[in-house]
Amino acid sequence: MKITKIEAFQFRCDVAIPNKPVGCRIYTDEGLYGDGEGSMSYGTGSEGAFGMIEALSRLVLGMDPLDNEVIWDKLHRSTFWGQNGGPAVFSGISAIDTALWDIKGKYFGVPLYRLLGGKQRQELRCYASQLQHGFRGYHDFAYDTEKYREVSKYAVSLGYDAIKIDFLTFDRDPSKRLTNEHRRGPMSPYYIQLAEERVAAVREAVGPNVDIIIENHSNLDALSAVQFGRAAEKYNIFFFEEPNTPSPKTAKYIKENMNIPIANGERIYSRWQYLPYFEDMSIQVAQPDLTSCGGVTEGKKICDMAHTYDIAVQLHVCGTPLSTALSLHLESCIPNFLIHEQHCVCLHQYIKDLCVHDYQPVNGRFATPELPGIGNEWSEKAMAEALRRVEIKAGA
Repeated sequence: MKITKIEAFQFRCDVAIPNKPVGCRIYTDEGLYGDGEGSMSYGTGSEGAFGMIEALSRLVLGMDPLDNEVIWDKLHRSTFWGQNGGPAVFSGISAIDTALWDIKGKYFGVPLYRLLGGKQRQELRCYASQLQHGFRGYHDFAYDTEKYREVSKYAVSLGYDAIKIDFLTFDRDPSKRLTNEHRRGPMSPYYIQLAEERVAAVREAVGPNVDIIIENHSNLDALSAVQFGRAAEKYNIFFFEEPNTPSPKTAKYIKENMNIPIANGERIYSRWQYLPYFEDMSIQVAQPDLTSCGGVTEGKKICDMAHTYDIAVQLHVCGTPLSTALSLHLESCIPNFLIHEQHCVCLHQYIKDLCVHDYQPVNGRFATPELPGIGNEWSEKAMAEALRRVEIKAGA
């Protein structure tokens, strides 16, 4: 079996907040095809990820799609920028690698989890993520403390027993923008008190048996992260995600100065970049994103490495229903799985429309897809309306 053609996509999402997911479809001479997703859909860089998918695709034409390890190594070691690459490089590798695993599952007629060694569990606990943006399928931003209380109680009413909130995304006044200047240490008493007020209100609203995760998006620095963390300790926080710019040394400083587990990984790429965090135990929860860490091939290695250091795994999921399905497969197989992220974006119709299937949890628990391969694919509507669509084939 040979790869005959690849299509790269930058999908259209008509929303106020820029979100342009990227992905690919790999075709073979036996009629099978597979779909893959790259990260960098939000923030700045979607165009770069799209261009990387296009460029890397030219290197795999004519190869056997079942040789995913051979292809991964070629993309990593023969492209110069692949080794120690960043988000654009690894988004491109991830999209191609994911599509290859989709083809492999369809070739053997089994869901991806069977190829990864089988299920360790029949259902996956998940948490409601990014509640400061709302959790009803539309944006409903939280400014006042009552809104944090309300959305948290709503998520719990759906069956979730864990939630995640960035308590310092918004100031109290909607007309004011909370900037990095306000969040860097020493952080002013006003913002420490504002954050703690919100954490306290959420804990009171959900009770003692619901886990609370603090999100930060790396907006604090090491000192302000410790200030916030110490103020939040008394509320029994499950873990503190991306407390500051990813760095093993500062992560270790933060962990040593507060009593909350640290999670990181959304902006850490490949096993080589994860290794320093594992070696000095500066994080307790690894969060590789399969659409940016190097795909399933690399993601599985990162999870296995984490297991040798007794580090738990919660895959970062903030993409399309394709990445949701993909993540569920790997999470169902690894022994050090902690919890699955159900991002608020997964409830938005513009994201659901990108794929054929819309997998959602029931009472805060997910089942793993049972269709061959990933169990999801790009919708005809999404491909037809894509902002960019490029076909890569021999001679073109």
